Amino acid sequence: MTKLACSTYSFQQLINLGELTQFQTLAKAQELGFDAIEIVGLEPAEGQKEEVYVQELKAELDRLNFPITSFTFSADLLNGSDGDSVAEVNRIKKMIDYAAILGAPRVRHDATWGAAGKTFEQVLPELAVLCREIASYGESKGIQTTVENHGFFAQDSLRMEALYAAVNHPNFKLLVDMGNFLCVDESSVDAVSRLARVAGYVHLKDFHVKSGNQPNPGTGFFQSRAGNYLRGAIVGHGEVPVAQCLTILKNQGYTGDFAIEFEGIEDNIKGLEISLENARNYLSAR
Repeated sequence: MTKLACSTYSFQQLINLGELTQFQTLAKAQELGFDAIEIVGLEPAEGQKEEVYVQELKAELDRLNFPITSFTFSADLLNGSDGDSVAEVNRIKKMIDYAAILGAPRVRHDATWGAAGKTFEQVLPELAVLCREIASYGESKGIQTTVENHGFFAQDSLRMEALYAAVNHPNFKLLVDMGNFLCVDESSVDAVSRLARVAGYVHLKDFHVKSGNQPNPGTGFFQSRAGNYLRGAIVGHGEVPVAQCLTILKNQGYTGDFAIEFEGIEDNIKGLEISLENARNYLSAR
C-alpha cells in the first residue's frame, strides 16, 4: 500500500528553535495524520552514540506502530570523508546498517555536490562505480538505494537519467524530488516525465519562484543556479505543478511511497497540515 510520509526535515524550524527534537518528530508526524515517517540524518543528544540513538528511534517507531519509508542522509562520493571515496562508501554502508535496524525499505545518499574543474560527464564513470557498490551492499541487506536530484551539480533530470543508466543495477533507483528541479531552472513537469519510470521514491515539495530579473525578495529566498529566487512553500501554494506531476507518475506506473518535504517559512505545523491535506486531495484525484 502506498504511504504518504513526513520528512523529519519538515520540522527543522521547530528543531532549530529547540521546541522539538528529531526523536519527538516521529510522534508529531503521526499525530498530524501521516502514514509514515522519513528520517533525515541522525540527530542524537549531545554525547550520545549514533548506535544507541538508532536503537531508541527503532523502539519509538515500534511503540507508535509507525512505519518508516526511507532513511535519508547526506553524502558526497567525491569529496566526503576528506576526499577518501573508499572511506565515504564505507560510511554509507554503515548508514545502510542503521537503515536495516530502523526497518527502512530504502535509503537516499547523495552522489556528489561537485567536482572542482571537472564536468558531470567526466566524473560520471567514477560515480557509477561507487553507486553500484553501494547498491549491491544495500541489496545484501534488503534495502533499496537511491540518489536524489540534489545539490546543483547532480540535479538536472538528464544528469540523473545518465547516472541511473551508468549504475545499471537492479537495486538502484532515483529519489525524484519534484521541487528540486527548479533549483537548476528546469520544468518539474518535463523532469518528472523523464524520470518517472526510474523513480524508487518521490518527494512532494513546492517553491515560490521569482525571476532573477527582479530585485532580491529578501529573507527566506535563495537563488537557483541561473539566479532565480526560490522560497520553500506549502504544498499546493507555490509554482510546482504538484498535482500534474503526481498524474504523470501514476500514468507511468509509479506505485511507490511519497514524502512531504516542507521548507517554508510558515509555521511548521500549519504548513504541514495544509500540505498533507492538499497532497491527499491530489493523490485521491489522480
